[in-house]
Amino acid sequence: MRPAVAEISLAALTYNLAQARRLADGAEVTAVVKANGYGHGAVRILPALADAPRLAVAAIEEAIVLREAGARQPIVLLEGVFEESELNLCADHDFVIVVHEPGQVAMLERARLRRPLAVALKLDSGMGRLGFRRSDYAGAYQRLRACNQVSAIELMSHLASADDLSSGDTEEQLEVSERAFAGLPGRRSIANSAGLIGWSAAHGDIVRPGIMLYGVTPMDGRTGIGDGLQPVMTLRTALIAVKTVGPGDRVGYAGTWEAVSYHRIGIAAIGYGDGYPRHAGTGTPVLVDGRRSRIVGRVSMDMIAIDLDGFGDEVRVGTPVTLWGEGLPVEEVADAAGTIGYELLCGVTARVRFRTLA
Repeated sequence: MRPAVAEISLAALTYNLAQARRLADGAEVTAVVKANGYGHGAVRILPALADAPRLAVAAIEEAIVLREAGARQPIVLLEGVFEESELNLCADHDFVIVVHEPGQVAMLERARLRRPLAVALKLDSGMGRLGFRRSDYAGAYQRLRACNQVSAIELMSHLASADDLSSGDTEEQLEVSERAFAGLPGRRSIANSAGLIGWSAAHGDIVRPGIMLYGVTPMDGRTGIGDGLQPVMTLRTALIAVKTVGPGDRVGYAGTWEAVSYHRIGIAAIGYGDGYPRHAGTGTPVLVDGRRSRIVGRVSMDMIAIDLDGFGDEVRVGTPVTLWGEGLPVEEVADAAGTIGYELLCGVTARVRFRTLA
C-alpha cells in the first residue's frame, strides 16, 4: 500500500485536554471538534474526549455525527441554527445553540419546542464577525430571557488577536465584554486556545480550546511542543526512490531547484493531493529516518523531493519520512509554506490512511 499515513495519538489528545484543564484553573472546558476534529477525525478522537464536559462544532450536521457515534455530552453549535426546522432536533439531542443575530432570536420566539434550549448569546466585542453589538446585546438578552423556549443563557464572545501578547486588542475586547455582560446573569465564555494560554483574565466560567487540543499552539512565534503540548497527528510516508544528481541537474516541475554539486535525492510518496502544502518551497523541513533534512524543488501532486546530502547508504527505498508531528512541529512546516498549522491539519485528504494509536 502507498506509505502515506496519518497517525493519530489518543494519548496525546488526552494529555493536551489535561493541560487545558490545568490552565483553565476551574473554568469548564468545552472541547472544540469542528471541521472533523481539525482534520483528525471527530469520531475517531471521541474516546480521548470522554471526560470533556462539553463539545463544540460549527453546525448541526457535525453534532449529529457525534451523537450517532456515542457522544453523550452537551454539544455547542458555534454558528447556531440556520433554519427553524433545526430547533427541535437541537432540543432532542441536547445541543446548545449560539445566537448571534436577530433572526435567530425571532426563530426561538416563534418556535414550539418539545423542550426548551440552552443558548449562548454571542457578543461582537471586536472580532467583527458574528455577534450582537454592545448597544444591542442587553436587548437581545432580555428577549431571550422572556422566551419560553430558552432554558438558560450563556454570555459569549470571541477573541481576535489573543495569539499576539503584545497587542492591546485583547484587553480592549475584554473591557467591551465586561461592560456588555454587566448585570446579566449567566456563565461567561470568551477564551479560545490563545485566550486560555495567554490571557488568564479571559478565562471566565467556560473556556473553548480548539487547536491546542491537537498539540498546536496558536501563539505567534511558538510551537505546541514549546508550550507543553503533544502533537496528536504525525503525518508519515517513505522514500520510493533514491538517485544521484550532479552539478546543473534540476529537480521537479519547472526545474526550480538546481544542484550545484553531487547530491543524493530521495523521492517520497506525499504531495498536494494528500494535503501536503504545494507552496512549501525548497528548505521546508522534513525528517528522514528521524534526522532533519529539507525538501527541494516544487511539491507535486503525489511526490516531493528531499535532499539526502550528508546521509549514508542506510537511507534507501522504504526509509521512513516524517512530514510533521512527532519530532517536527507542524508550525515549522506551516511557516515555510506561508500558512498556519490549522490549515495543514484540516487539509489532509481522504487518500491518506489514518491509523489510530492508543
